[in-house]
Amino acid sequence: MFVDKTVKDFISILSSKEPIPGGGGAAALAGAIGNALGSMVGNLTVGKEKYKDVEPEVIEILNKTKELQENLLSLIDEDAQVFSEVAKAYKLPKNTEEERKQKEEALKNALKNACQVPIKIMENSLEALKLQRRLAEIGSKLAISDVGVGALLLKAAVLSGKLNVVINLNGIDDEEFFKKISEYIERICKEAENLADEAYKIVLEKLKG
Repeated sequence: MFVDKTVKDFISILSSKEPIPGGGGAAALAGAIGNALGSMVGNLTVGKEKYKDVEPEVIEILNKTKELQENLLSLIDEDAQVFSEVAKAYKLPKNTEEERKQKEEALKNALKNACQVPIKIMENSLEALKLQRRLAEIGSKLAISDVGVGALLLKAAVLSGKLNVVINLNGIDDEEFFKKISEYIERICKEAENLADEAYKIVLEKLKG
């Protein structure tokens, strides 16, 4: 499992000619790191007298970030798995009309399935961004820069997830599916960009005093 690799080993494999892990796994990892920074800020906020009024909300945020962390980390290996299925479908023979039809159907199904993982990366990163946006307002000022870094990484995870959806969509001959998924990921990206930009702006203003 890639998620159990050391950082050094993961980066080494990622930089090699091996097709997995690839952009999807990297996007999931970016999201996990961004989310983890939010958790860190939350943990640095809890227990401080200065932030006692918002402590219950921060604890709730920490519970949510813990779940999101598990989701995003699991998606690193899930992305590798669905890519493997797509690769298998591309290798199917197409010497006869029957084989061509079977390959076409298998490839369509594999590509549709492969769209779902980056969509999950986008969804989970968006949820983490919502929490990050709130932490920009109520998190410990001593670690507020980490909220900004986390927001940027989560924004990158969402936009990177979109690229991985689109490359799979381009191989699917299903107009209705294409339109539905395209519109959905655009909505996620728009919301994510707005949240990340707002969080970043708040952080900068606090850092400038």
